[in-house]
Amino acid sequence: MTIFFKQFKRGLLPAYVLLAILTSSVTLVSCSKDDKLEVQNDFPFEVQVMPIPKDVLNGQTVEIRMAIKRSGNYSDTQYFIRYFQFDGQGTLRYSNESAYLPNDLYPLPTKQFRLYYTSSSTVSQSFDVWISDSFGNEKKLTFQFNSSD
Repeated sequence: MTIFFKQFKRGLLPAYVLLAILTSSVTLVSCSKDDKLEVQNDFPFEVQVMPIPKDVLNGQTVEIRMAIKRSGNYSDTQYFIRYFQFDGQGTLRYSNESAYLPNDLYPLPTKQFRLYYTSSSTVSQSFDVWISDSFGNEKKLTFQFNSSD
């Protein structure tokens, strides 16, 4: 019986050596000093806009419902809005706040919000709204209203 154990041990010796080599190589590769945990915090987004009227009267206010849809979720992402009117005249504001100044950057407190555009013109009006996040991602939305008599 002792001969059996000696032959059994000799047969297992190469397997033990191979197992030790594999274990040490996996340990050395997985413990590299350059490995850093990468946390993704920059997620692209889309902006959804509910349908709005095509025509607006001078002095009329149009509600624009918008929602930011993120592809991922990073809680510290901040969103901002700015606009530029290139045809006609009017004002754009968030909720009951003061009217936005063109090309100024304003923080957006929520991901779902309503903007209010008030026409001050008897001609067609066009303006761009830019929504950006704290990582430099940006979406441009163009709005056009025909003058209505």
